[in-house]
Amino acid sequence: MAVGQAPKQGRQALEQLAINTIRTLSIDGVQAANSGHPGLPLGAAAMAYTLWAQFLKHNPTDPAWPDRDRFVLSAGHGSMLIYSLLHLTGYDLPLDELKAFRQWGSMTPGHPERKHTPGVEVTTGPLGQGFANGVGLAIAEAWLAARFNRPGHTIVDHYTYAIVSDGDIMEGIAYEAASLAGHLGLGKLIYLYDQNHITLAGGADLSFNEDVAARFAAQGWHTLAVEDGNDTEEVARAIEAARGVADKPSLLLVRTHIGFGSPKKQDSFEAHGSPLGADEVAATKKALGWPTTDPFYLPEEAVAHFREAVPQGQRAQADWQGRFDAYAREFPELAEEWRRAQAGELPTGWDEGLPSWKVEDKGISTRVAAGNALTAIAKKVPNIVGGSADLNPSTMTALKGLGDFQNPATGDPSSQGATGGPVDYSGRNIHFGIREHAMGAAVNGMAAHGGVIPYSATFLVFSDYMKPAIRLGALSGLQAIYVFTHDSIGVGEDGPTHEPVEHLAGLRAIPNLSVIRPGDANEAVEGWVVALRRTNGPTLFSFSRQNLPILDRSGARGGVAQGAYILAEAEGGTPDVILIGAGSEIGLCVGARERLAEFGVRARVVSMPSWDLFAAQDQAYRDGVLPPTIRARVTVEAAATFGWERWAGTDGATIGLDRFGASAPADRIMQELGFTKEHVTATALRLLGRDEEADAVEAEGRGEGGDTAVKPTSPKEGHS
Repeated sequence: MAVGQAPKQGRQALEQLAINTIRTLSIDGVQAANSGHPGLPLGAAAMAYTLWAQFLKHNPTDPAWPDRDRFVLSAGHGSMLIYSLLHLTGYDLPLDELKAFRQWGSMTPGHPERKHTPGVEVTTGPLGQGFANGVGLAIAEAWLAARFNRPGHTIVDHYTYAIVSDGDIMEGIAYEAASLAGHLGLGKLIYLYDQNHITLAGGADLSFNEDVAARFAAQGWHTLAVEDGNDTEEVARAIEAARGVADKPSLLLVRTHIGFGSPKKQDSFEAHGSPLGADEVAATKKALGWPTTDPFYLPEEAVAHFREAVPQGQRAQADWQGRFDAYAREFPELAEEWRRAQAGELPTGWDEGLPSWKVEDKGISTRVAAGNALTAIAKKVPNIVGGSADLNPSTMTALKGLGDFQNPATGDPSSQGATGGPVDYSGRNIHFGIREHAMGAAVNGMAAHGGVIPYSATFLVFSDYMKPAIRLGALSGLQAIYVFTHDSIGVGEDGPTHEPVEHLAGLRAIPNLSVIRPGDANEAVEGWVVALRRTNGPTLFSFSRQNLPILDRSGARGGVAQGAYILAEAEGGTPDVILIGAGSEIGLCVGARERLAEFGVRARVVSMPSWDLFAAQDQAYRDGVLPPTIRARVTVEAAATFGWERWAGTDGATIGLDRFGASAPADRIMQELGFTKEHVTATALRLLGRDEEADAVEAEGRGEGGDTAVKPTSPKEGHS
């Protein structure tokens, strides 16, 4: 029986039965696991039910339907709430999976995970991330609507809803994301704020007493207070009002009671993050008028009511499909573009005619080369959409002539810094502002939405601000592209505050994140090709600020797609030593190879732009590049040495930087800190037991610059 078909009294009784089914199913799952957060599902069940039963457009039998509404449980610790809703409304989430909540191999992990549980849109848990993901979901919807809808043919028209908590609202990422959403006027973004005034450690007023409504209003949001979160009619009126505000995102401040129904723990922080306990579960069920002897009890009437979502969703999707078919007949090219974008396919010939450089060409930074590649690719791949944290002139990621993604009601084509083209939701340049935290999570939301290939851009040193989002993007298997420039001490005069040292090591440690640090312009172009073809996880670029020479790859075997490859082979026989470089330091290896030849030393140069891509190759390829029999190896990178021992081996040496940088011209910093071809040459000679010759070469390096460069450490120490 669908809501609205029964007389009011009967409808209210059915609603209450359904709401209490959510509550008891949730606390039973937490209790069975003896782990979890029962308080939020108990308190937020009524507003969640209202949203899902009366407003959410979705088809449980096809969770990937493109025009579905998106729902985000930003307060991911209350995950049993969404698991209960998904099971009850007919998603492929059997009851046994709820009984296995938080257990090995179950579909119901402690916090919701995208691609792990049908119907979960984004991975949430770290507070504030889901809030910002929702902004990205809404951006994607707005862009796709502007791109594809035509008069009389609306094929993109859905909302993004979320339940957010006191903790979400407190996080800094939420401030950034809310500011961006308000500026953009994302009217199809509606958040229900579970305002229970309780955090894990006590009352929220211990650390939080601001006027949330005033703050969000100041950021351009429509706000509305719901005095009683258990009053489904009041909640419904608020959601309806929010849907009527087309030019602003909405925050509904819903007063709820954490642990609702628990005689001892309602409105207490004790209900937040621990199971109620068997006795309190029984007492809560008794207070709710529920059987106490049957865990996971599901009233047939409630289940039948929830399962109305299946035929309703199927009808809604069938209606959409009919409208799309009519659209396709009138706009076949757009329809084909839509199909391709939704399937994650790339247009034929998208990777042809990309920029390339010759050895004799003037050196160019990888950020500039990558920007040229992005511009060329974006002209052929129309759903690449992204931007930077106010750094387009430095990251070189502006898509010139392709417009600025702005609120069409306020967008100003004459705005200073506009990239040319439309200034509305069809623009492909997103100005995230100086909001790196929100940018990373919003890009994840865009990728999770589907239909777009999103990218972000800032300096590598600011990846610290984006680290939680990058990690969740990798965990979620999203095709998000994170562009970072100014990737080493080569930044120069800006000094150690802006010179990333330890960042690459930490980023390379993230599972399912492909980190690519190209060594020249052509490798940068290849990197973009790899990123566009990689659909099962994010790609992170590390580009140079300084110009780099174009590598001679005439004898190369492999390329960026293999992660590491032989750039230059040893002349005259089996290599005596292998020089392994990444990024801007590969040029030092090339120079050292030539210098070593003067001493009769045969050196192979291996370019290693991506550890993870190389590790993914088969053993035969890896052994071909780095033969186990050649133990004299030198790795070179102007970053922390941590992790390089994997490739240097126990008998090799690592030239790196386990200290902060300095403020000076880049060439001077490089010399002072030992990043010279002489240092690389000398380190290789020492590995081969030729210390006197190494000392002589090192002296040459000191003489060139007039300053003392760092001497190589013992190979056993593995770095300098």
